Amino acid sequence: MRKLFLLALLSLAVWAGKSQNVQLHYDFGGALYDKDLDGRPVLTSTVEMFKPDKWGSTYFFVDMDYTSKGIASAYWEIARELSFWKAPFSVHVEYNGGLSNQSSFNNAYLGGLTYTFNTKDFTKGFTLTGMYKYIQKSEKPNNFQLTGTWYVHFAKNGLCTFSGFADWWREKNPHGNFIFLTEPQFWLNLNKFEKIDDKFKLSVGTEVELSHNFSFRNGFYAIPTLAIKWSFD
Repeated sequence: MRKLFLLALLSLAVWAGKSQNVQLHYDFGGALYDKDLDGRPVLTSTVEMFKPDKWGSTYFFVDMDYTSKGIASAYWEIARELSFWKAPFSVHVEYNGGLSNQSSFNNAYLGGLTYTFNTKDFTKGFTLTGMYKYIQKSEKPNNFQLTGTWYVHFAKNGLCTFSGFADWWREKNPHGNFIFLTEPQFWLNLNKFEKIDDKFKLSVGTEVELSHNFSFRNGFYAIPTLAIKWSFD
């Protein structure tokens, strides 16, 4: 759900030049970790947009978590890849921020360099990004982040997609100084079946949030979702 900006740069641009999608995830975190994550929202929506231009590309997403009382939190990221030259390297700038019904998240400003690789048929690829990360109003605001993303389209006509990202960054937290987060996704793209209209761009699948010391939690957590996604031209 989160931080798929480079993934979008890789895979969405290949197929459409520009792309938008809406995702809805049912989260099993509260059921699996009823003591630690009691009250965790079970529904999360994600809206993504990616658009390239002759100077690079722009990507943003907005996540919202829902409870029976309404929206519990909202989080967004916007990122720009700057490339006035031929790939595979681009300059990366990014902003992260959001709020919950209890507090706001610290603003984060990131800048660095991205390396992009795609196969010739664009069925698979990855990115690696190293960034300086400034977390406003943090006890230790000067940090760094390493991000990797990947995508693989496989099976007949790209019926299945395996994609995701992995982040590792320094940020002082109650349980240490480093945080790890990865969210691999698997999608079954229904419009790739025979006799289904290509414009019926509904995908069904799953995401698994694997984390260590993320979101003030201590240690390792594995939280799966069931999800649907509608992609726009």
